[in-house]
Amino acid sequence: MISKNQLKLIHALEQKKQRKKNGLFLVQGEKNVGELFNSDFTVKQLFATSSYINKNSRALNEFGLVSLTIEATEDELKKAGTLISNNSVLAVVECKIMPLPQIQKDELILVLDQVGDPGNLGTIIRVADWYGIKHIICSPDCADFYNPKVIAASMGSFARVQVSHTDLSEYLSQQSMAIYGAFLEGENIHKANLNKSAFIVMGSESHGISPEIEKFISHKMTIPSFGGAESLNVAMATGIIVDNFKR
Repeated sequence: MISKNQLKLIHALEQKKQRKKNGLFLVQGEKNVGELFNSDFTVKQLFATSSYINKNSRALNEFGLVSLTIEATEDELKKAGTLISNNSVLAVVECKIMPLPQIQKDELILVLDQVGDPGNLGTIIRVADWYGIKHIICSPDCADFYNPKVIAASMGSFARVQVSHTDLSEYLSQQSMAIYGAFLEGENIHKANLNKSAFIVMGSESHGISPEIEKFISHKMTIPSFGGAESLNVAMATGIIVDNFKR
């Protein structure tokens, strides 16, 4: 059973300021919680149905989570969580301090400028994981990595991709590798000479890359259009651009 105090904490963690204050965030659903088992995240508490506990008893034992697991009903989990489909398990997890990465040989790092939609950030994390990109650097006004919607949209990839929030001007000013940026008036990416080691900057759908960050871009690129659509979703555009780099 989920106590009133536990329920209060779970609901509080839907808010960014409470996640920051408590140093905790929520992971919901069987798929995403399962990704925690082999990650370096620290689970503080697990709320799960009896059927989930029985089904995953070996894993719970193996990863030392039995003593942290509290049995709950499906109705309790639905009331506690933010996902309509979450009816089996919810975890309260310790936030990590993500160090800023130093780019390595043959590495791509995604840089996100003002990508505020949690669903887009979660999908971009999933795209990065698919293409083996380990690091994403976000501006402070991007969606919070620990937002429940970001974690849900990443479909478990949050456990393998390191996401940091920092001042992009300061970070990019210290880099010597090529910095590519997505612009409507950039070079056709199909014809561009793309480096194996590079930063790829993506801006918000509504404003694009901000002028403060544009001055650090060494290569402007665009995805050519063959139809009548006005624009692409930033997560979709990120996937297309990364695919061209990997090819």
